[in-house]
Amino acid sequence: MAPDPIPQQTRYQTETAALVTPSYAGDFERCRLLCETVDRFVTGATKHYLLVAGHDVARFRALESANRIVIDERDLLPPWLHGVRDPLSLFRRHVWLSTRTAPLRGWHVQQLRRIAIAEKVPEAALVYCDSDVAFLKPLDVSVFWRNGAVRLYRRDGALPVGGPVGNHAEWLVNAGHVLSLPPQPAHLHDYISTVIAWRRETVISMMRHIEEHHHRHWVEVIASRRRFSECILYGRYVDEVLEGRGHFHDATQFCRVYWFGPPLDADGLRRLVEEMEPAQVAIGVQSFMGTDLDAVRRLVG
Repeated sequence: MAPDPIPQQTRYQTETAALVTPSYAGDFERCRLLCETVDRFVTGATKHYLLVAGHDVARFRALESANRIVIDERDLLPPWLHGVRDPLSLFRRHVWLSTRTAPLRGWHVQQLRRIAIAEKVPEAALVYCDSDVAFLKPLDVSVFWRNGAVRLYRRDGALPVGGPVGNHAEWLVNAGHVLSLPPQPAHLHDYISTVIAWRRETVISMMRHIEEHHHRHWVEVIASRRRFSECILYGRYVDEVLEGRGHFHDATQFCRVYWFGPPLDADGLRRLVEEMEPAQVAIGVQSFMGTDLDAVRRLVG
């Protein structure tokens, strides 16, 4: 059995939790709606951290409150990674450049921020919530703790590695490389969702595990593979390196997510809500699909 990188004396510390949301300027109004619904429905979180690029910090300051803090990615990521305007998009978008990795896009860097935040905050659990989510029912974040263990979202054998959409098979292989594990795990578990929790100490131990095996900064190792999923990376680390220690598994999805498809009109949004399972407390409508935000806002109330 592999040694446990979580020190015994801190393993079962106070069961605190914070919400974490990476976002960007294009999702600002969606993030505003998320924050409004968090304040209305979510209890038990000590803080809500908004993780944004340096060029977006000033705009997102408008969403700060006593319990909501905007964190500049420059305080999270290594100084050799720089966000600049991308000339290939006529300077409308940004690209992240360094001498250690190929150019990174915003979706790459948002995933890296989700990992990096663990070294900067004190809460024992981090509850990740995308900025295009809206809560419709109450959620107490204590649900992510059970007798000192943190809930790990996992649907056993459900990862769609052969489907027409997504890059799940490649994400699995790349996670294996980053973690120095076999490319394919024994079981194809799905760890991907939103409104999920990670244990902060486990994230930090995963970062050190990567650096010890590759002798490079963890950001450099992960980004070198280009196509990666932070959820699969963390899930494989917990299950295959830690053998599940410090966690309990649960397949319940707290958010009804509309991953792909045409934009939803008012009727489509209502059907999405009607299809929510009893345990689901939020909806997530991917912002890149163009669903009218005003329609979502009217639905929320």
